[in-house]
Parts: sequence; C-alpha cells; structure tokens
Amino acid sequence: MRPRRPPARLIDLALVGVSLLDVWVNVDGDERPALACALLGAFALTLRRRLPLTTFVLTLPSVLVTDAVFATLAALYTLASLTRHRVLLGVCAAAFTACNITVWSWPTPEFADPSDASSTLIAVSYSLAEAVAPVFLGQLAQARRELSLRLAEISKVREREELLITQTVLAKERAQLAREMHDVVSHQVSLIAVQAGALQMRSHDAEVRETASAIRRLSVHTLDELRHMVSVLRASGSRPTELTPQPSLADLQRLVVGSGLDAKLNTDLPDGLAPPLQRAVYRTVQEALTNVRKHAPGARTTIRVQHEDGTVRATVTNTAPTRPPLPLPGSRHGLVGLRQRAELLGGTITSGPTADGGYEVHLELPADGTS
Repeated sequence: MRPRRPPARLIDLALVGVSLLDVWVNVDGDERPALACALLGAFALTLRRRLPLTTFVLTLPSVLVTDAVFATLAALYTLASLTRHRVLLGVCAAAFTACNITVWSWPTPEFADPSDASSTLIAVSYSLAEAVAPVFLGQLAQARRELSLRLAEISKVREREELLITQTVLAKERAQLAREMHDVVSHQVSLIAVQAGALQMRSHDAEVRETASAIRRLSVHTLDELRHMVSVLRASGSRPTELTPQPSLADLQRLVVGSGLDAKLNTDLPDGLAPPLQRAVYRTVQEALTNVRKHAPGARTTIRVQHEDGTVRATVTNTAPTRPPLPLPGSRHGLVGLRQRAELLGGTITSGPTADGGYEVHLELPADGTS
C-alpha cells in the first residue's frame, strides 16, 4: 500500500514557514526594502500550484537583494515539476544564477570581480548548480508522476484484456455446451417424442394412448425450451436474450394437468404480480411436481398458492408413495437452484418430510420482489 501524502495546503504552509525562517536567519530587519522582497517571496509560495511562473518571478527579487533563496528554489522546483518547456526552465535557472552572483548596492548592482577568475568561476558554478538542482528534481517528479499514470493505464488495459479473454473462454464453453445439448439431449428427447407418438397411434388402450399423448406433448414442450436455451448459449457476446417461453401463474393449471399426477391446485393471487415472482412460483411448483413423479409414485399432491400480508406463499405437499420409485437419474441440484432464486428475490424456501411419510416444499416471497 502506498503511503498517504500530506494535504497540499499543509505542504504549502510548511514551505512558507521554512521560507520565513530563512528570511529571519539571512535578512536584517533594518533593511526594509530587502525584508519586503524576502517576505513577498515567502508568501508568494501559496500561489505556486496555480501560478508557478508568476510565483518564481515574485520570489526572484529576494535572491537579488538578500541571501534568502529558499523561496526561489522552491518556486523553481514547482515550475520544473509542472511544465515541459525546457527553454523556459533554462532561462529561469540562468536568471537565478545571475541574481545570485549579483551584489546589489543601491542604486547600482555590483557583479563579481572578473579579474579574480578563480573566485568568479567558483561563484558562478555554485550558483548554477544551486539553480539546476531544483530543475532536475522537478523534472524527475514530473516523470515519476507521468510514469505512475501510465502504469495505472497499463493496469486498466491489462484488466480489460483479461476480462475479454475470460469472456472469450466462456463463449467457447457456452458454444460447446450448446453443441452437446443439441447433439445429445435434443436427439434423445426427439426420439422420446417420436416413440410416444407411435405408441399413441398403435395402441388400442385409451389409458395408454392418453399417457403416450402426455409424453409426446411434454417432449415437444421440452424441445421448444431446449432449442431456445441452445440459441441463448450460442448468442454469447450479443445483447441479452430472455429465456422463452416465460412461464407465468396463468400456466400453473396447464402444468398441473400435464404432470400426469393426482394433483389439486388452489390459487388465490391478485393480478399484476411481477414477472420474476410468477416465474419463481412456477419453477418451484414445476420442480416439486417433478420430484413427486420421480420419488413418490401414486402419491396425491396438493398445491396451494396464496398472497397474504404482502407475502406470496406457495406450498406443494404430497402424501406417501403407493408404489416403489423408479431408479431415475437426478442431479440433486433442483432445490438448490430454487433456493438461490428465492434468495435473489428476498424470499426463502424450505423443504422436508411430513408426519404421514410425504414431503412438502414451501416458498415465501415478498410481493414487491422484482430482482
């Protein structure tokens, strides 16, 4: 974790404080013009972020008439950290050097004695180094700031690339799953529908024909849903596609009649419930009836769906089975999926055996749930 930097205003106040200390050490209070220039330079640092060049110009007289140079060096550093104009920085550094080697004697300035080449070279070199140091540090701070921004941009680009790679992998997996569903599941269900239709045509038993008709009708309905699910899986990367047909509470009676079970439906729901609520109730009843058909052959089933005190309740209760269940395959994930759906809508679902050997599934959803 990167350390938190102090607030900018606090840093500016600290720089002004150090500049005032520099003035107090290096400027004689009796020299009013020099003191005024030094104080002007110190307080001008409050403008260094908004007007860096103006701040440097305001601090330059302090170098010319006093030995208080901290404010000017701070202003030069700020200017170098905020501008890319190398020529401007060179001119400012040269101006600082010229002012620093000038001894102001009113009303005319006095420069270093050119006859003493050694002393002059030392003075100029020292002043030039003193001016170049904040320029280099400011440019270094600017490069570091730009590098940090560039690294942040690279990190964002890398995250987007990883997301695109993940989406591509998921799209391939979805396409493969669509092919498997189409080639295997769809083929098997089609065979079931064909065989059921053949059985319906050949049988002379009315009950067998009715059962075969129900099997064929359910197979065709399953194929319709399966084909759309395959199209949804293949539509990866395009706009979201709704799973259709979208069941509603109006389809409950048809679901119960077509289940082939001894089932009774009691509903007491107002019109206008949100579609997600209606789908949740429908899928819960559908899964419960499937479990009854698989695990409790011959059982009587009662479905109660009602709305009371702002809560939608759906209860599916079956009696004990009268025949041994058939060994059918199951993923054991049906109730888990229903529980997750109910939680997304802010509701709950419970299930468990009853005292008479049957089983009960109970769903509760808030009537305003629309997730």
